[in-house]
Amino acid sequence: MSIVYIISAPSGSGKSTLVNELRRSVPNLKFSISYTTRPPRGSEHNGNEYFFISRQEFEEMLMHDEFLEHADVFGNYYGTAKRFLREARESGMDLLLDIDVQGAKQIKEKLPEAISIFVLPPSRRELEARLRRRSLAEGVDNETVIQRRLHTASKEIENYPNYDYILVNDRLEQSIDDLKAIVLAERLKHCGTGTAGDSQQVLTTAERCRRSNARENIDSILASFA
Repeated sequence: MSIVYIISAPSGSGKSTLVNELRRSVPNLKFSISYTTRPPRGSEHNGNEYFFISRQEFEEMLMHDEFLEHADVFGNYYGTAKRFLREARESGMDLLLDIDVQGAKQIKEKLPEAISIFVLPPSRRELEARLRRRSLAEGVDNETVIQRRLHTASKEIENYPNYDYILVNDRLEQSIDDLKAIVLAERLKHCGTGTAGDSQQVLTTAERCRRSNARENIDSILASFA
């Protein structure tokens, strides 16, 4: 049985970098590329970061019940096609979903056994700095967009109690190791798969990221958004 991993985070938390590193280093992990009606940004390409389709095409897929989850975010649709879960199960792979809190809630309602991971920035100040750097890289210096994303982030962060694991993305290398440990630890628990010599370290690292064990870090981050 395939394990479904859900990863959510406020915009600018570094989630895409973490997901890309996870995909490169962990085998047998199928990544679900979301569909969206928003236009590509910067160097994004169709079929890489997203499948970019028209609103009409998206609504036709909705009508045919082709989505596992979908949401309307700032006037644009985002959705995960059911076919990715089907293909993962048929190939004996686990499925990785990079989705927002709305989509994560829908997935957990349909697949309560799914493993959910919430990525947090170390502070509001650091998140704002990352958003500004990204805006400059994309050639869009829009203060309104930055403030809107910061406001949305403060609301999204309130959903952390709904997730199994909390990962504070402060130091990238450590965060990559933590994310890999979570995925591998869940495989050990579900299937008993993994390298025997590393099993205890993987389990210990993952357990440290359990929501119940990350409270101290969460409190300081929440305070920075207050």
